[in-house]
Amino acid sequence: MGLHPLEFSECYLDSPSFREKIKSHEAELDKTNRFIKELYKDGKNLINATKQLGMAQRKFAQCLGEFQFEYIGDAKTDDERCIDESLQEFSSFLKNLEDQRELMMRNITETLMKPLEKFRKDHLGTVRAERKKYEKETEKYYSSLEKLLNMSAKKKEPHLQEADSQVETMRQHFQEESLDYVCKLQEIQERKKFECVEPMLAFFQTVFTFYHQGFELAKDFDHYKRALQINIQNTRSRFEGTRSEVYELMKRIREAPQEYRQTSPISYEGYLYVQEKRPPPFGSSWVKRYSTFVKEQKILHMVTFDHRSGGKIGETESVTLKSCVRKTTDMLDRRFCLELDITDRPGTVVTVQALSEDDQKFWMQAMGGKEPIGHYLGRTYSKERGIDAQLDDVGLSFVKNSISAIEIRGINDQGLYRIVGVSSKVQKLLSLMIDEKSNEVDLSTSEDWDIKTITSALKLYLRSLPEPLMTYGLYKEFISPAKGGSPESRIQAVHCLVHKLPERNRQVLGLLMKHLANVAAHSKQNLMTVANLGVVFGPTLMRPQEETVAAIMDLKFQNIVVEILIEHHEKIFADAPESCPLSPAAPVFSAPTRQSKKLSRQNRPLAVYNPQALDIQNVSAVGDSSSLATDETSMGSNESVSSQSSSASASEMPPEKSGHVPLSTSLSSGSNSKDPTAGASWSTPEESQPAATTAVSEKEKPDESVTSRKAKAVYPCEAEHDSELSFQVGAIFNAVTHSREPGWLEGELEGKRGLIPENYVEML
Repeated sequence: MGLHPLEFSECYLDSPSFREKIKSHEAELDKTNRFIKELYKDGKNLINATKQLGMAQRKFAQCLGEFQFEYIGDAKTDDERCIDESLQEFSSFLKNLEDQRELMMRNITETLMKPLEKFRKDHLGTVRAERKKYEKETEKYYSSLEKLLNMSAKKKEPHLQEADSQVETMRQHFQEESLDYVCKLQEIQERKKFECVEPMLAFFQTVFTFYHQGFELAKDFDHYKRALQINIQNTRSRFEGTRSEVYELMKRIREAPQEYRQTSPISYEGYLYVQEKRPPPFGSSWVKRYSTFVKEQKILHMVTFDHRSGGKIGETESVTLKSCVRKTTDMLDRRFCLELDITDRPGTVVTVQALSEDDQKFWMQAMGGKEPIGHYLGRTYSKERGIDAQLDDVGLSFVKNSISAIEIRGINDQGLYRIVGVSSKVQKLLSLMIDEKSNEVDLSTSEDWDIKTITSALKLYLRSLPEPLMTYGLYKEFISPAKGGSPESRIQAVHCLVHKLPERNRQVLGLLMKHLANVAAHSKQNLMTVANLGVVFGPTLMRPQEETVAAIMDLKFQNIVVEILIEHHEKIFADAPESCPLSPAAPVFSAPTRQSKKLSRQNRPLAVYNPQALDIQNVSAVGDSSSLATDETSMGSNESVSSQSSSASASEMPPEKSGHVPLSTSLSSGSNSKDPTAGASWSTPEESQPAATTAVSEKEKPDESVTSRKAKAVYPCEAEHDSELSFQVGAIFNAVTHSREPGWLEGELEGKRGLIPENYVEML
């Protein structure tokens, strides 16, 4: 049973049982007081510990936000850019979380700590004061009562009556105090139930709010997280391919280092020992110098450098070469020497010593050296090709034969093109197919050759060509647009470059890209997405003339070029482009800066790209966009990050809009006209703008003769002004024309005409 109720009638009896009931009530309130004090202490410790956690989290977030990844090469892929920015995203997420935690702590102080302490002091403290007062009145009453009862009966009657009156007064005071105290005790016993629990409920509501905010942050972050996982997966795939290429290059260099000296069409470099003659009787000395020969200018730069002297770089000397002759040992008692005739100092001959016989021959080859009369240069270095593959009719026939067989027999085979065949069988098949004397084999019906042997033979054929299918000469031009620019500019640059290829090269490349697009269309069965095919065929179709680590670092950009070719093969190989940029090798894209606001994380483009689902050109403007999104998210593999996927995936963040201040253009929202200028009314500054706004001149009005086009949104956008349009990814705009504001277009969407950020859409 709980506490006994305190009856007011018992205040007059003041029985022992009544006093026991009061004691039990007092003990309960003492326990409540101790509980609140302990809870308050623990609450302060909790707040302090949470503050320490918040400080540690903020320091951790600051450390994340300040770090920057360095990269090898001169550009980053879209995936690498997102990975670089991820640390700042993580930092921002943690800071947002800590802001919510700090708010929670402030709310806990206000909703829990202060109310509990107030209840303890104002109410439990009042009861303690009442208790002391009650005990004091009890002592006074019973002391006076005992004194009265001990008074002699022989006292005079007036004296006795006066004593009786005093005791009666004290009894009344005592009973009134007893009534008040009992009332207060029972009131506090009832009040504590809600005065203690209500702050606790507010505390948990605050905690739940914090966790809900964390949940909302996590939900917002989930889209970015899934996009980043794809970025990481793509980068990891490229890393695996790059690493294997680097190891292969290192292995080849280790086996034949002289064949892989870092040369170029204009220079050669390495260490030479230069003879420095001294006046008699000191003879001559040989000084080691790091030398660079520039073929175009015939200049030899020599820098004194000795590893044993702390690696200090000495003075640089440059001489212009007139001729180079190998010096034999019967002329000089040192091996590997060359005699250089210098034009800067007529009649002066510089004698240098190479590091080995092979090194001597490389220097002679670079400098156009000659043998002394009666001698010859000896063997030359060239990379032997095991298979004599040519881009002729036989080769074209083999490519068509292989593609037909793969599409008929193995289009759904998992790991198509990634799983390799047995090397001996692959070489045997290729040798058979490119031999003009042998009878042609129909691979689509022949069971002698499995699919992985055919795919490997096709790749080996393309790798064995004297020059890559996309040529050495255009290599740098193809790589350049993949390193930056908008999706549209990338496609345009690659389109132009493809039509610079020789006719046969373009023909074979077109056949191959159409085939690879078909392979990617079956990626749910064969697991070969556009990105996977880019990894496989990037180094097969294009490579630099020199094999270097720097060139291998560009593999990821080779993959992107191949992805663009696969995704847009119909457009690229159908017709030559109407116009090309002046320098397609270096397209520059600079998105206008956006000054007014930033997009929320929920507005990021979808993370996964599906070339089938996102072929917007084959889907009507009123198509079911929700089904497209479902197909996109169902892929779940490392998708293409080339031109289209750079815009349709979250591997590239939405560009910033121009800082748009509405001019004196008032755009009608109800026009359905296809006229580019329909719905646009032009008013004076007094009618639509403050006095400071410049009036629109006649020459600034849109050109009504401009042919309107359609455009597709590649990023979502929320309008910041009445004259702008809001839209989602995939929205189709009609009657699109250039606006007179730099970086903006005008177009119609769902019957409304307005401004569109130019870098948020691509033209159809």
